[in-house]
Amino acid sequence: MEHAFDYASVDISTPYYIIDRAALRRNMEIHQQVQERTGCKILLALKAFSTWGVFKDMSPYLAGVAASSINEVLLGHEEFGKNIHLYSPAYSEEEIKTAIPLVDYIVFNSASQFDRFYPFIKASGRKIHCGYRINPEYSEVQMEIYNPCTNRSRFGMRVEVLDELDSLKGIDGFHFHTMCQQGSDVLARTLELVEERFSKYFKKLKWINFGGGHHITRRGYDVDRLCKIINTFREKYDLEVFLEPGESHVLNTGYLVATVLDVIENPTGIDVAVLDTSAAAHMPDVLEMPYTPEVIGARRVIESADMDMPLEEGRYKYIVGSKSCLSGDIIGEYLFRKPLKVGSRVVFSDMSQYTICKNTTFNGLKLPGIVSCDSDAADGSIRVIKEFHYDDFKKRLS
Repeated sequence: MEHAFDYASVDISTPYYIIDRAALRRNMEIHQQVQERTGCKILLALKAFSTWGVFKDMSPYLAGVAASSINEVLLGHEEFGKNIHLYSPAYSEEEIKTAIPLVDYIVFNSASQFDRFYPFIKASGRKIHCGYRINPEYSEVQMEIYNPCTNRSRFGMRVEVLDELDSLKGIDGFHFHTMCQQGSDVLARTLELVEERFSKYFKKLKWINFGGGHHITRRGYDVDRLCKIINTFREKYDLEVFLEPGESHVLNTGYLVATVLDVIENPTGIDVAVLDTSAAAHMPDVLEMPYTPEVIGARRVIESADMDMPLEEGRYKYIVGSKSCLSGDIIGEYLFRKPLKVGSRVVFSDMSQYTICKNTTFNGLKLPGIVSCDSDAADGSIRVIKEFHYDDFKKRLS
């Protein structure tokens, strides 16, 4: 894929993340269209993306945020506004007391948690919508670490547990989340199981949250089918529908720019390029998923030869690794169009979600700066949002 905008040209030291506000707007417009066509409400899941420096580019399009901690609640309240939904597998009393003045929806993972904390909500006098997370015991997520419906799952109430409750008094909504980077076809199959097991309770409810994992802005995603699914469900049950995709809001909007520090000869015959960034510290999903991120001007070796870059244009092969001391901190193996040398900048694609919010200072590595740009603007509208220094590393410790 060709990129007309030079994301590596920002005049600050690497590494840095750069978020393209033009790409962000395009994603927001797709979500806005889904809301207009269906009447559903779409929330930003802060666990995936919480870079509040660009929230002003997002909040006009969305209904609010989905938080999974008190810190995310506070951030959503201070920087995003609108509705705040909170879900966590468990709450402490202190967390609930902090949340009550700020949130509009609280989802409980168990009846015992609801019974313990509902009196605080009632005593507050605020109208807070309470719900249960349900577990339909069905998910098409293949990797166990990301599958919320395994036998060992701690997420949600199974239908037989709900059946044992005396009543749903105080509960006016359900929330399920079973997907990860998947299409509307998976939602359709999941919803069949949700209806089969839980629809007997729907008349007692006002809303339902379809959770996250909807890859709405991915190329090839069937938006028409998603809209049809939501409209059919709303007509059938007269429930307000929420979605909280985090990744699709910022899919293909961010980049991580790094610099080659050294090129080392390797006995395999493939030279190793050592960068000033780290998969472990700055893009942890590369090792957790695992996956190999795309690089502008290069082709992943794992891809077939019929990609958009002819093989002869990518004949410079490198193992790309980080400067951390973790032996397995290898980002991937690539074919580059041009040879890498000390000082070359390497630009990794799709680095907005689950990167900035998950990064660490492992090994004392410098946190990447945060930059935004507008590739539709003639001058690029570069904004340096944040640069990190030694004090940022020290203050995270004690």
